[in-house]
Amino acid sequence: MENILEIKNLSKKYNEFELKNVNLKVPKGMIMGLIGENGAGKTTTIKAILNLINIDNGEINIFGLDIKKYEKKIKEDIGVVLDDSFFSEYLNPTDINKIMKKIYKNWDERLYFRYLEDFKLPKNKISKEYSSGMKMKLKIAVALSHNPKLLILDEPTSGLDPVARSEILDIFQDFIQNGENSIFVSSHITSDLEHIADYITFINNGKIALSKTRDELLEKYGIVKCSKSEFEKIDKNDYVKFKINRYEYDILVEDKVGFKRKYDFKIIDKPTLDDIMLIYIKGEK
Repeated sequence: MENILEIKNLSKKYNEFELKNVNLKVPKGMIMGLIGENGAGKTTTIKAILNLINIDNGEINIFGLDIKKYEKKIKEDIGVVLDDSFFSEYLNPTDINKIMKKIYKNWDERLYFRYLEDFKLPKNKISKEYSSGMKMKLKIAVALSHNPKLLILDEPTSGLDPVARSEILDIFQDFIQNGENSIFVSSHITSDLEHIADYITFINNGKIALSKTRDELLEKYGIVKCSKSEFEKIDKNDYVKFKINRYEYDILVEDKVGFKRKYDFKIIDKPTLDDIMLIYIKGEK
């Protein structure tokens, strides 16, 4: 399968944080969700992909091209939504259209104004007067309106109500339906990723803890709840991590079917992405 984005051995060191040998691939036509707690390295990874920071080591290729050597060419075909807006809050959507027409060769004015209408965004109202949800919708409209092949999104549904989030997620799924476009999205709203992501990458303390298909994580992984005496009978090689609660142990297993076959546990819970992340971060081996 052809990859639209490849990161190899990416490292970046700050005074109090280090991104360490990050490796990941986003196949064409797929959505990759990036999860992790605040400060784990999600935004640093995205800034590195966009060549917004100088990395210490590694290689980043988009559309098969090195981002450092072919940045201008690559960015013609990337749509970006970051936490910080690139626009002055004293610009209105009509002003932004005039600017974007001069930046992107493929800027589609009709598509842009259609998104504004769909999102119910006033064209002549400055963005400073928008709610946080409206500002996010405006950024998404801008990101989509030059017909990009790759969307890179940092918390794109943050600040949106459930109905607006559902609308945006539908747009993202439509975006990849041609089999050519891809999305790399960081989000702390993991339930959104459970609906739309094909792959999930979990970053913890600057390192990739796991990177698997969504179905592998949500269908094959399981959480076993047991007593201390039951836990002591389990081979360490048969679980990923465990967390001790007040009355029981929560054990994360990678193959719930095989685990159930080996041990006499009738019920193994299906985990959410939050469950997996919590046991990875707070648990022990």
